Amino acid sequence: VQLQASGGGLVQAGGSLRLSCAASGRSFSNYAMGWFRQAPGKERDFVAAISRSAGNTNYANSVKGRFTISRDNAKNTMYLQMNSLKPEDTAVYYCARHSIIYVYDPLAISSYDLWGRGTLVTVSS
Repeated sequence: VQLQASGGGLVQAGGSLRLSCAASGRSFSNYAMGWFRQAPGKERDFVAAISRSAGNTNYANSVKGRFTISRDNAKNTMYLQMNSLKPEDTAVYYCARHSIIYVYDPLAISSYDLWGRGTLVTVSS
């Protein structure tokens, strides 16, 4: 099973991007999923998470009201719609799969057992 993030790029402040995370394999719908980001010289931080059926979502305070996480289990794909982008959103964005073994804790990076390679988002001022 692999995760592949895409959709990053260069955008001006105030603009929008939509990231996608495509999962291989048949069990995508069995897993909660999340997005994290890592800015240069900083730790990897939680951005957003979505439950298996998309009934529950979580967001970092810094992106609430601007980012929307969603998923299409029929397409084995998760999305992150990012609006009103700010220069401080510049980072490599990673998608990740929440382990089904651990207690559900979507904000904890240690809860995730599979990571994609990441896609770079650069927001210019």
